[in-house]
Amino acid sequence: MKSFRKELFFNIPERVGFVNITSQVTEALKESRIREGLCLVNAMHITASVFINDDESGLHQDFRRWLEELAPHNPSLYSHNNTGEENGDAHLKRTVMGREVVVAVTEAKLDFGPWEQIFYGEFDGRRRKRVLIKIVGE
Repeated sequence: MKSFRKELFFNIPERVGFVNITSQVTEALKESRIREGLCLVNAMHITASVFINDDESGLHQDFRRWLEELAPHNPSLYSHNNTGEENGDAHLKRTVMGREVVVAVTEAKLDFGPWEQIFYGEFDGRRRKRVLIKIVGE
């Protein structure tokens, strides 16, 4: 079995944002030369997320609104912020949206369902963060 590892780096200028990273993951798969296996993509920071969904702008607006309703950015609401941070909401948003995705690799392609794309979700931006791509298989 072979394995391949690659990191992506992001510095989202806004506090919250979503980036379609499907093409970057597809490129990593090509670089790996793995034809059958699994592809793990995960956010390497506790206030960011990787998730799979539709690439539709209305849905992304819905995510932003829904997440803000669940965990508003109001530093006085969170005990975590007693440490001097102001990102307690970002930790909760990451928990809801997830840390990682795993996609099957079949015939050297990401084996998606209809409309599925991979996204990086940022909930405490304005600084450099990374995403790990790990591909294993034959």
